[in-house]
Amino acid sequence: MTGNPIDVLDDLADQVAKEFEAYRQPDEFKDVSIVIDNNDPDRPTLIVHVDREDADTLADEIEDFLQDRGARTQRERHSDADVRVLATVG
Repeated sequence: MTGNPIDVLDDLADQVAKEFEAYRQPDEFKDVSIVIDNNDPDRPTLIVHVDREDADTLADEIEDFLQDRGARTQRERHSDADVRVLATVG
């Protein structure tokens, strides 16, 4: 992936939102939340927060989706129902 990392992550965020839109219904609690953390300008990070029972299954799908698009990923686990997939590019 080339280009401005923020632009690339923004595009990835849009792709994740579209691919996993069933988990992001506007009038319901969102099982999947997406944010770009650009506090570190040298390493912006796309954070996909999965908040649901058995979060690992959906986090696996999201992680595979991001890796297939060239992102490097890692996970943060806060509980069985609270997993964050972190993605970086560049």
